[in-house]
Amino acid sequence: MQTAKQLSVTLVNKPGRLAALLAALNKEKVNLRAFAVMDSGERGTLRFVPDDFPAAREVLEKVNLRFEASDVLLVEVHLNIGYAYCSFNSGGGAKGGVLAVIKVNDLAKAQRVLSENGTTARRTRPGRRPVHAR
Repeated sequence: MQTAKQLSVTLVNKPGRLAALLAALNKEKVNLRAFAVMDSGERGTLRFVPDDFPAAREVLEKVNLRFEASDVLLVEVHLNIGYAYCSFNSGGGAKGGVLAVIKVNDLAKAQRVLSENGTTARRTRPGRRPVHAR
């Protein structure tokens, strides 16, 4: 597990805006380690983890885009993830933590890998798989 800097940028939701930003990052040889775009009508939010935070910050300043920087965790899990999302609160777990909901193609392997990485992966009924699982 490692930490990294994530940048969040709000873009006007018009054709070419995202492409222009990605071209500017590419021109300065800034690669993206992770990337997500969320649409919210007239604007979209781009979150990304650059391989070179100072260079990415310079690009954003050069193209006059406001941004927020956050420290994030990067966890390598070696799983085929179909989709993932987080809960607001686990409702009674240790320290009221957040739950990650992850759809994987091999539930047993995911539980094994996450347990090896120090993440607890609890089933709702110990020893039983959910009815919908294969």
